[in-house]
Amino acid sequence: MPQAIGETVFDVFYLGFAMIAGFTMLLKGNSPLVKKAGLMAVLLGAGDSFHLIPRCIALWTSGLEANAAALGTGKFITSITMTIFYLILYYIWRERYQIKGRKNLTISMWGLSISRIALCLLPQNQWLSYRPPLLYGILRNIPFAVMGIIIIIIFGGETKRADDRVFRFMPLAVILSFGFYLPVVLFSGIAPAVGVLMIPKTLAYVWIVLMGWQLYKQSAGEKESLLRRSAL
Repeated sequence: MPQAIGETVFDVFYLGFAMIAGFTMLLKGNSPLVKKAGLMAVLLGAGDSFHLIPRCIALWTSGLEANAAALGTGKFITSITMTIFYLILYYIWRERYQIKGRKNLTISMWGLSISRIALCLLPQNQWLSYRPPLLYGILRNIPFAVMGIIIIIIFGGETKRADDRVFRFMPLAVILSFGFYLPVVLFSGIAPAVGVLMIPKTLAYVWIVLMGWQLYKQSAGEKESLLRRSAL
């Protein structure tokens, strides 16, 4: 019961924040960059809801193993949406720092995204099983991890060069998200307690959304200042 209460409260606040912040940025953002950040946040919240809501229901009812099919379906959907999440983040990087060209990098990100999704679609993943095979859990996360490494490197270089106060901690947030996520992939089957690392992993994603929200507030403040000047 304590686990059910704790996870439910955490998930309600997390999903509510991601969706509200995301839709606010998407609908009220006054630049394509802010709208991309909003879309990314909505995708994060919507994708995770397919896994977290069935998990909460399972904890309050018949347990996780009895709801393996629903949980597995949610994990599958989340795997797809998180891949798209990082692809959008790549385009946020391009727009934020006015990156031109870099065709090979763009092809690499798209190739990794397609590879990750294709691996997720393989029936060998056994998504509906309570204990799916570890091998395919590792395989489908290899291109995903490479995408994360690329995001860390490219944001790390540009945030320093541009002295970007909004996204300066983006590399750290992505490092933390993968640092907490990968042990769960590797060891949760033999040590279920490792699954608790999904909480700080989620908080790392909240941090990323907060950076997008900071961008939204900064953009809104600049627009308001511009309107005031034009009114004088």
